[in-house]
Amino acid sequence: MYARRLEIEIVVAGERRPCPLDWLDEFAMRNFTGSAEFDDTLPVADGQLEAGFRVQPERLAEALAAWFNRRGKGAGQPVSVEIREIPRSSPVGESGAG
Repeated sequence: MYARRLEIEIVVAGERRPCPLDWLDEFAMRNFTGSAEFDDTLPVADGQLEAGFRVQPERLAEALAAWFNRRGKGAGQPVSVEIREIPRSSPVGESGAG
C-alpha cells in the first residue's frame, strides 16, 4: 500500500517543471538504484510518485538529483529536485458526521 503521494519537481537551468514519468520509472527500478529504501515507490504520472512511510522525501530528492545528474538528464546542466507531499482527500461519501 502506498500511503503517500509526492509531487516531484525538477529544476534545470532555472526552469522548474514536473519530473518526467519516464525518469521516475527508470529510477524506481531497483536494478538501477540498488537502494532498498526506495522499494516502496510507484511512479504514477509526470511529477507524481506514490510512496510508503519509510521513504524520506529529503533523502529521495537527494538520490533522484544524484541519479539524474550521473545520467546526464539535464543535457549538460545540473538537475535539482524538490519534493512535497500532496495531501490525500477524503474518500467520496465520508463527511465525518455521524
